[in-house]
Amino acid sequence: MAYLRQVGRYPKFKAPHGMILCYQSSLMDYILRKHKTTRLRGIGGDTYLLDETGGRVGVAGKFGIGAPAAVANLEEFIAFGVKRFISLGTAGALRKGISIGGLMVCDRAIRDEGTSYHYLKPSKYAYPSKSLTADIRSALKACGLEFFCGTTWTVDAPYRETVAEVKKYQKEGVSTVEMEASALFAAAQVRRVPIGAMFTISDSLADLKWKPRFHHRRTAGGLEALYGAALAVLRK
Repeated sequence: MAYLRQVGRYPKFKAPHGMILCYQSSLMDYILRKHKTTRLRGIGGDTYLLDETGGRVGVAGKFGIGAPAAVANLEEFIAFGVKRFISLGTAGALRKGISIGGLMVCDRAIRDEGTSYHYLKPSKYAYPSKSLTADIRSALKACGLEFFCGTTWTVDAPYRETVAEVKKYQKEGVSTVEMEASALFAAAQVRRVPIGAMFTISDSLADLKWKPRFHHRRTAGGLEALYGAALAVLRK
């Protein structure tokens, strides 16, 4: 932030109170179609204020995927003054019976990525904010949406998710696999800001064969439903 001031590129707007982090360009395109927004320059990837919230809520996307990219942006938003975060993304199902487009609220994440270990001592799990996660569950219920809560496996190398690992985590009852949650939780804990995470199911490893459905209408519908709930939480 000091460097941005030095070179005259410090953002010329007030930081929103809450920020939605999204990773799918299709979700960002949906948000821009549905809302009047103000483009924010100087921080994040594509970052916008949602005009209807009076500048209280922003959304950031198209900054890359994975733990390092997500946490780097989180750090900068925190330094800029954002107070609360909700991460919205897709995840692969590990357990049988989880359908494409299903909605999950994450209550803990297995730390199989490298970023979180630069923030917290080694441990198996990282955790989101309890109070913000409770608000997320309440918002989903108020919207009449069906969802489940569970553990996710956060991993840096999606093409190295092995059959042996999937079997192991299935036995432990782990629900999903994705790339950001545990690192975001760790960084937010250290920086003392609340964060929560929600996923929609975009693919499945439950039968030990990868079944991708990233472009399915149910995946898109799931992301849009999660966004509506996140907006309801952060605009309060």
